[in-house]
Amino acid sequence: MSNKILLIDGMALLFRHFYATSLHKQFMRNSTGTPTNGIQGFVRHVFSAINDIQPTHVAVCWDMGKSTFRNDMFDGYKQNRPAPPEELIPQFDYVKEVSNQFGFVNIGVQNYEADDVIGTLAHQYSGENQIYVVTGDKDILQCINPNVEIWLTKKGFSIYNRYTLDRFQSEYGLDPLQLIDVKAFMGDSADGYPGVKGIGEKTAIKLIQNYGSVESVVDAIDELTPGQQNKINNDMQNLKVSKSLAKIHTEVPLDTTTLLQDMKFGADITKILNICNEHELYVSGKYLSTHFS
Repeated sequence: MSNKILLIDGMALLFRHFYATSLHKQFMRNSTGTPTNGIQGFVRHVFSAINDIQPTHVAVCWDMGKSTFRNDMFDGYKQNRPAPPEELIPQFDYVKEVSNQFGFVNIGVQNYEADDVIGTLAHQYSGENQIYVVTGDKDILQCINPNVEIWLTKKGFSIYNRYTLDRFQSEYGLDPLQLIDVKAFMGDSADGYPGVKGIGEKTAIKLIQNYGSVESVVDAIDELTPGQQNKINNDMQNLKVSKSLAKIHTEVPLDTTTLLQDMKFGADITKILNICNEHELYVSGKYLSTHFS
């Protein structure tokens, strides 16, 4: 593998570190009064990942607003989420500005989620490159293949739940794409889609292990217990919609050839520290100079 490509879910890291510090009102405001706590955590986390992975290419992927094509499919999709705190709002654009100055390519596409962008890039690049994805979202596990590793944030800046294809297959007894079918049955309360009421993760996994897909379960519904039959029949439409919502879209319109050139990355720690100082990200700068210079 000639290239090691790091794909980062930028919003996941920003939210994670904002809430980790805002609990104690540690907003780390700069001299203009703008909170920077989420950005400071984002910076430390990204450079810790770069230090661990030593990528040749880096991209940070972003959600672009609340509404996507999934909202056209299902009105309730992600509609139960509260509005972001006022201290977080100015950090959405600011973090992208800082990310760009570091030399990262920021990628976001209207009507799609960051997961769709990550899924598209992983699908396009993994034939000839090794892909590493840093995220907090288990949905992206469906994108695992022999050349795609998923690093799920777990603790601090450098402890992850790392999934390779072998680990996923051993743990779930499924192929990664079958996670879509599992999610179709169990739904996702965080994303606001229902699945089949009364069917949880264990039952969903067992059904897909036994039958392979939602469609095959439905075709063999007479073989299921009376309780399972009733639940599925009562929620058949939700089951079908939930499968569509659970699937990560891997054909987002992107110029992946040009992007790959733009994503080339080489870290100059002096430049990075200067950017941290310019934006008064002193906590980040101290962390980076202590750990990586």
